[in-house]
Amino acid sequence: MLPSNCHHQPCFCNFQHFLARRLRACMLFFLRVLRGGYDDAFMAQLEGNLNPFFQAMCRAQTLQFPHKRSSMVSLDSIRRDPRWRDPNLHEVISMLGHPMDPVKSNAAAYLQHLCYESDRIKQEVRQLNGVPILVELLDHPKPEVHRKACGALRNISYGKDHNNKMAIKNCDGIQALVRLMRKSSSIEVKELVTGTLWNLSSHEPLKMMVINNGLQTLTDEIIIPYSGCRRDSSNPSQLLSAEWNTVFKNTSGCLRNVSSDGAEARQRLRDCEGLVDALLHALQSAVVNKDTDNKSVENCVCILRNLSYHVHKEIPGAERFQEPHATHLMRSVGHQKKKNETDCFGGKRPKGLELLYQPEVVRLYLSLLTCSQNHNTLEAAAGALQNLAAGHWAWSSYIRATVRKEKGLPILVELLRSDVDKVVRAVAIALRNLAMDRRNKDLIGSYALRDLVGNLPCGQQHPAKNLEGDTVVSILNTIHEIITDSPENARALIQGHAVQKLVAINKSSQAARETKAASHVLQTIWAYKDLRTALMKAGWNKSHFKVFCCHSLDVACQRRQKERLQILFVIHLFVFRRPQLLE
Repeated sequence: MLPSNCHHQPCFCNFQHFLARRLRACMLFFLRVLRGGYDDAFMAQLEGNLNPFFQAMCRAQTLQFPHKRSSMVSLDSIRRDPRWRDPNLHEVISMLGHPMDPVKSNAAAYLQHLCYESDRIKQEVRQLNGVPILVELLDHPKPEVHRKACGALRNISYGKDHNNKMAIKNCDGIQALVRLMRKSSSIEVKELVTGTLWNLSSHEPLKMMVINNGLQTLTDEIIIPYSGCRRDSSNPSQLLSAEWNTVFKNTSGCLRNVSSDGAEARQRLRDCEGLVDALLHALQSAVVNKDTDNKSVENCVCILRNLSYHVHKEIPGAERFQEPHATHLMRSVGHQKKKNETDCFGGKRPKGLELLYQPEVVRLYLSLLTCSQNHNTLEAAAGALQNLAAGHWAWSSYIRATVRKEKGLPILVELLRSDVDKVVRAVAIALRNLAMDRRNKDLIGSYALRDLVGNLPCGQQHPAKNLEGDTVVSILNTIHEIITDSPENARALIQGHAVQKLVAINKSSQAARETKAASHVLQTIWAYKDLRTALMKAGWNKSHFKVFCCHSLDVACQRRQKERLQILFVIHLFVFRRPQLLE
């Protein structure tokens, strides 16, 4: 199950205060330059490079205060002059190319805040070719310059206008950002770089470029160190706890975005050395410290959920693990575990992508489902179990059995009572895959059917939750799996008064997928001949268990059918009822 949502890095919160402070610093610097507030060597270097804005402000200041030096002139008094004006955008961008580094950094800082939540300014910066200059400044040796340039790029890349993101990509901005992260030891710079990459990774065409240029660097520089996966130097036998700081949140958000790009992206992340190990350790740390509701935990679970998708098809040598060999493999794995119980993930201590589908991860996901109050984390943890229990291969069989042995089924059933649509949907699909195990099917039939049926609408009257159509279809498909090859579960479904709801959906739902899913359940129930007597005693007959074709059409199909009838009616009027000509 892949996520549909993407996340952007937010900008400064206390914008007005920071902007006023930065603008004051910028303008005081400009005034000192204009009034000779620096030494002769500095002024000689500056001579001949005055921006037109500087020249105009210099004339205004000289006319108003001919005998005062800049230290005696306040910014407020200058701004009260009618000839005062703020620099326009073209002038600010031209200052980025000024030979003096303080001018560059102050111009970049001013540009950063001009772009704050202003799509119009961002577009103008792009059109005035400001983006390539800012990208070039990322390689500037002065920390103040490349830090301010990166801050401006972060704000420019934030938002839904993907043209800004493409402009950064087109001048090799992703490569420059990764280079800056490698060379800088500043945590603030790393926050800005990872925040910008998080923004860029929300645009589909850039995801593989982020992977190609930055995946291993992001893992080595951020994910592994801050996950706590490295050992404590004072106590080598003990791993460190994760640090949930901004740079880790940004990086995990970026990897969350790129992990949803497709099979190639998933495999690249699975193969990235140290990544899966670090993510799992970070989540274990969160569970131990009871800190499971933050954004970084959410990002980590979503990455692992995505990497677990189609794992039974995509890992190297997956064909060796298909069901015919499942029994032998499960025995060998069980023997390995007993051989070395001290290892956290099995006997030979699997690592990397092998950790994704080890039965021990079930405990971790169930802990998150029990402890977390974050709806996105709950959805992702249930989605990870859903992905791992899918397919017909050895490890999915083992995963299904492990969920049962770890008493995970009651945890999932309880989450069916959630008021959050996406959580109910993810849990329902997970239960469907888990029901492929015979013993699970019996238990789910006994304890989950009531909650599953309770979430169904009654015809056009939806329950208080008002679940989306996709969720209703998922619940119906889960019910179908539970009663397939299980007359006992089908009997329990009838006794739970589900037939009335199923018939109502089949007969009156306007959604074709809901109608189809409900009809499959009804047909499976009617196929059990031993149950027909009980059904007919309750007032049902064969006609109730057939597909209602007229109601299986969705609204669009009905509209098209109506339009065709109208066309035929017009043709009938003009062809068959036209008046005869008088001779």
